[in-house]
Amino acid sequence: MSIIADRMSKVKPSATLSLTTKAAELKVSGKDIIGLGAGEPDFDTPEHIREAAKVAIDEGKTRYTPVPGTNELKDAIIDKFNRENGLTYARDQVIASTGGKQVLYNALMVTLNAGDEVIIPAPYWVSYPDMTLLADGTPVIVECGEENAFKITPEQLEGAITDKTKWFMLNSPSNPTGSAYTEGEMKALGKVLEKYPHVYIMTDDIYEHLNYDGFEFKTFAQVNPDLYDRTLTINGVSKAYAMTGWRLGYAGGPTPIIKAMTKLQGQSTSNPCSITQAAATAALNGDQSFLKEWADVFKERRDLVLNALANVEGVSCLVPNGAFYIYANCGGCIGKTTPEGKVIETDEDFVTYLLETVGVAAVHGEAFGLSPYFRISYATSNAALEDACARIADACGKLEGTANPKFEPELKAG
Repeated sequence: MSIIADRMSKVKPSATLSLTTKAAELKVSGKDIIGLGAGEPDFDTPEHIREAAKVAIDEGKTRYTPVPGTNELKDAIIDKFNRENGLTYARDQVIASTGGKQVLYNALMVTLNAGDEVIIPAPYWVSYPDMTLLADGTPVIVECGEENAFKITPEQLEGAITDKTKWFMLNSPSNPTGSAYTEGEMKALGKVLEKYPHVYIMTDDIYEHLNYDGFEFKTFAQVNPDLYDRTLTINGVSKAYAMTGWRLGYAGGPTPIIKAMTKLQGQSTSNPCSITQAAATAALNGDQSFLKEWADVFKERRDLVLNALANVEGVSCLVPNGAFYIYANCGGCIGKTTPEGKVIETDEDFVTYLLETVGVAAVHGEAFGLSPYFRISYATSNAALEDACARIADACGKLEGTANPKFEPELKAG
């Protein structure tokens, strides 16, 4: 009899974390690796946020706090939701956790019974299906193709709903595609969900402040106020404020769900780090002007990558309007042969070829539920991106033979 629980056989290691670890190991061994796998801003956490943490330490704020967060942080979260999203919450409707990932996990753990279904549009963030499985739920994956900018349609959503559906998960702007839902698209999805009162909506807004080309972010409950009582709005400080290592996520939603999440958190991790809470309070309450400056930098990097890959043989890209990822189509490389004589049969083969031959680390599309693609994170320097794109072009140019017509890209954007 194995000591490992059966439930662990349902899940797999995070592909993005595994890729990051492998790239780091190759670097340590002396390989020249450019990492485009991590979803992590390369900016320093702003000074006023760091200072707030130092003050908290000096003032002795190093003790346990209430499980769902201090009142100061809760109030900052409430103010943020009201100020930026037009959503009103009370203290018993918000919770802070050790990262957005824990918020998502806790929400699924306290709401799913065995067999409950969670509708997850693909491409998806790698942890959504595995979290659902760990909570004894059933992921219902809906493939959202490039022809619809990787976004679920109202018809697809309605077709996926059953009497077992508990949640519909929405991530906008998206990891891995960078696609974001317009107000009209969210309203159309809301019209479908209004007909099914047993379905709740979990919206992951972690990339809220990373939008380009005039795109105006709106969150689901803001656009669909009639569904406010069925929506859990999740966010965090990691991406917007360059605080990935601080580990602080939060949510606003129905009181019974928040209460249950608090109960679970109290018996698992308890409160988030007290110092991180002080820093996050400063982040949410403090100067926000740098957010646009950072977004402008990311847009410049996005355009750099799009332009560099525009004429790469076998690769095509849709233009993302949010986050800091490009979900590039490598279908024109599938079926070709490497200089070493190996056939590229999958997008995983393709990213392995890039890593092993030209030292570029990216994540294969199959990990996100839709092939043949690969995700590039442009949250790194212009110089690194230019070098990486040149290496990708070189690697693709050395492939021989004819691509499998089944995977040939139909769309080309630069």
